[in-house]
Amino acid sequence: MISVIFDLDGTLVDSEPNYYESGRRTLERHGVPDFTWEQHARFIGIGTMETLEILKERHGIPAPVEQLLAEQNAAYLELARTRTEVFPQMRKFVERLYAEGVPMAVASGSSLEAIDAVLAGTGLDALLTTVVSAEEVAHGKPAPDVFLEAARRLGARPADCVVVEDATPGALAARAAGMGCIVVPYATDIADDPAFAPAGLLFRGGRAQFTADAAHDWLTARRTA
Repeated sequence: MISVIFDLDGTLVDSEPNYYESGRRTLERHGVPDFTWEQHARFIGIGTMETLEILKERHGIPAPVEQLLAEQNAAYLELARTRTEVFPQMRKFVERLYAEGVPMAVASGSSLEAIDAVLAGTGLDALLTTVVSAEEVAHGKPAPDVFLEAARRLGARPADCVVVEDATPGALAARAAGMGCIVVPYATDIADDPAFAPAGLLFRGGRAQFTADAAHDWLTARRTA
């Protein structure tokens, strides 16, 4: 049986505005007042810890990265519990797979606390009960660790798993894990990125093009191949 592993941020839910705002507040508190959305967008798909490590070094922030992470997580959680939107077609896709008994997991670069807050706040926690955070593995995306751990918890072979992703680090991680991949680019201007070329199904138009029916049809064809 095929198992499906979902990235969370930018794939299932539109959490990037919350991540940007929480990161902006944290950096401003530490003397970086002009962090822009364009700067944030370069880190989409990369774990929060890795992002903060890079920004700490780049801006010469003296505070420990653990402190920065705690501050950003606190700000993010405040926003995530009430302001996170699930992409409607993604919810439909998850609900359909759940009804069919397809094993599913979430594998994300976010903290466990952040993942749980988003899933609970959106009601997805009732459908997606297997969760892996990059905090729990040695390396975040583009390393395959989170996806391999998700497969292990599902009791599935990597070759029998399909990842649903929105960003290049996740697509690279899926390929490194030996898994199939459905890509719905968060930003359509990266649709031609070479990292997406091996994807089994690529929605070049991003969320505007993605439909639960199209993804389900592809998955069904893969299961019966």
